[in-house]
Amino acid sequence: MHIPVLKKEVIEYLNPESNENFIDATIDGGGHTAAILKKNEPNGKVLGIELDPELYKNLLATEIKNQKSKIKNRLILVNDSYINLKEIIKKYNFKPINGILFDLGMSSWHLEKSGRGFSFLRNEPLIMRYQLEEVRPPKNSRGRTSLTAEKIVNEWPEDTLERILKDYGEERFSKKIAREIIRERKKRPIKTTLELVKVIKRAVPFLYEHYRIHPATRTFQALRIVVNDELNNLRIALPQALEILEENGRLVIISFHSLEDKIVKDFFKEKAKENKIKILFKKPIRPTLEEIKINPPSRSAKLRTAIKTTRICKV
Repeated sequence: MHIPVLKKEVIEYLNPESNENFIDATIDGGGHTAAILKKNEPNGKVLGIELDPELYKNLLATEIKNQKSKIKNRLILVNDSYINLKEIIKKYNFKPINGILFDLGMSSWHLEKSGRGFSFLRNEPLIMRYQLEEVRPPKNSRGRTSLTAEKIVNEWPEDTLERILKDYGEERFSKKIAREIIRERKKRPIKTTLELVKVIKRAVPFLYEHYRIHPATRTFQALRIVVNDELNNLRIALPQALEILEENGRLVIISFHSLEDKIVKDFFKEKAKENKIKILFKKPIRPTLEEIKINPPSRSAKLRTAIKTTRICKV
């Protein structure tokens, strides 16, 4: 079951009030959106964006959809990418916008149900794509509609593999893993997740298997980020989000690894210097120990929040 991360804090810092409008740029299971809709009654709306067409279809059939009679026309669901934010709000004439939420965490559905190779615990094809090929690519993306993790692992050169594992996975054994991938693929193509896991385990020290995280965690993270162009997409979306917000509108962003958090942190710092936002907290908000116990994937979450302003402000 999808459990929304930092839900209490999201509502506190978005601060939805009666009849205000919000965007959930990564609606996923709809947990955050449902909480917002309880706060912005009777006429406030939420525009929820979901990139994955299968997850979007699932969302239409979930409890949030079943409650549509209660929320009437206050929920607008869109199958698209948040990098098309300006296009989307223009298409749906969605304004004014009082707050925007980005929850950048991967859906538990992708790990457990998608069958696309996101999990290193299941034997699945090495796809790792959020967006299926039949769906139009985001207009601002680099158009990698056919890129998969299998293609990267079996076709990209060793130095490039090493770089992406180091840069996007922060994997300290990137050189050894890249070398072992090349050695294995000369014998036979690496087609599945468990085949890749075996290669990774051969490449890293034995004791690495007994560390806090699985030895394949960072490699899978790096491949997923590259396949979906996640960091570039975030850089494209943030300026749009700030532009479409009303003055005093709130921007709340939950990231799950240091690369995402750095992009958000640097963007906030830059815009604060330009007096376009007020950063509410210099350090990110982290989940409580109680939440981590209930929802272990929340342990790496970091929440940053800011308010748009046209006034000169001290940060």
